[in-house]
Parts: sequence; structure tokens; C-alpha cells
Amino acid sequence: MELTADEIDALKELINIGVGNAAGMLNEMLQFPIQLQIPEVDLLSPLELQSELKKRFGIELLSVVQLGFNGSFSGSAQLMFPTESAVNLVSVLTGEDKASPDLDSLKISTLTEVGNMLINGVMGSIGNVLDQPLDYEVPYYSEQEIEELLSKEQSLEYGTVLLAPAHFSIEELQIQGDILLFFDVGSFNVLLEAISAVS
Repeated sequence: MELTADEIDALKELINIGVGNAAGMLNEMLQFPIQLQIPEVDLLSPLELQSELKKRFGIELLSVVQLGFNGSFSGSAQLMFPTESAVNLVSVLTGEDKASPDLDSLKISTLTEVGNMLINGVMGSIGNVLDQPLDYEVPYYSEQEIEELLSKEQSLEYGTVLLAPAHFSIEELQIQGDILLFFDVGSFNVLLEAISAVS
């Protein structure tokens, strides 16, 4: 499937609204300016996706919060941090020292909560703009490498994934991360129709 320039622009604008809202929430929590890159929208095979994520993150272990969504269209959203950034974020939010043994036990609940809030901010904005209510699954947290991350998500043999990565960074706190949206291609046409209906 090829996207037209207009479709790509409309998708970018839509996702940007959602990611901008999520960045605003994070900014309120941390009180530090957040640099946010406008997401590029790519239509990739799962193997191409794996290669793209390796380029972005290398082989580092990632802290990931994942939230599935469904409704008129379905897919999953993931908030990904390099492990060191995840530790920095949890330390700032909880006030625990990075070397504290308690930090590890706080990490899962804190990042799951942050991920849930940010991803709901992104997907809630998209659902509201398109007037398409979405249902959400329970978010879950994991630490894994990219190969593990994708083998659970999609078969690498076939299929297409719409990847919309939004990279954000907070220089003062040495935190960086990405919000990734995966749309099931079965529902992708519905998403495009919904966008054209409101634009």
C-alpha cells in the first residue's frame, strides 16, 4: 500500500496533536522543557521495522510500556526508553536516588503509570479528533531487546505496520524516549477514511 503525500501529512498532523498532548502532560509532571520531534510516518514490513528500530536504539535493552487499543481501528502503542533514561525518569518522579535498591521495585509501577497516561493522551486525542472512541487493554511493562519486542508483536513473515515514532528528550535530566504507534493494517483503511472525513 502506498500513501499519498496528503495522507502522510494528515496522519502526521493527527499523531502530532496526540503526541503534543502527551508531551504537555510529561512537562507538567517534570517541570522541564521537552524537545519533541515531529513524527515521521512510515509504512513498513515487520522486518523493515526491526531494522529501523535497531538503527534508532542499537542493541541496548529497552524499557517498554505497551498498550493495545481497538475500536474502529486497532493496534498497539508503545512508550520506549533506553534503560538508563528509564532509571533517570523514575528517580526524578519518585525522588529516590538512582543507586537506591528501592528504585527497581518502583520502576515497573512508575513507568507503567507514566506510559498509560502518555499513551492514553496520544490515542485519546486521535480518537477525539476523528470522533472514533477506542477501548484500551491493560498496559504492561517489560524490559527486552528489539528482537524480543517484535517477535511477540507481529509475524516477521508477512504484514505491514504503520510506524509513527515520536522522539522526545529532556536534556537537563538526560531522559530520552520514543512513542511508537502500530496500526493493524486491516483497520488502516478505516483510519484513513476517518481522517478524510474530518479534514
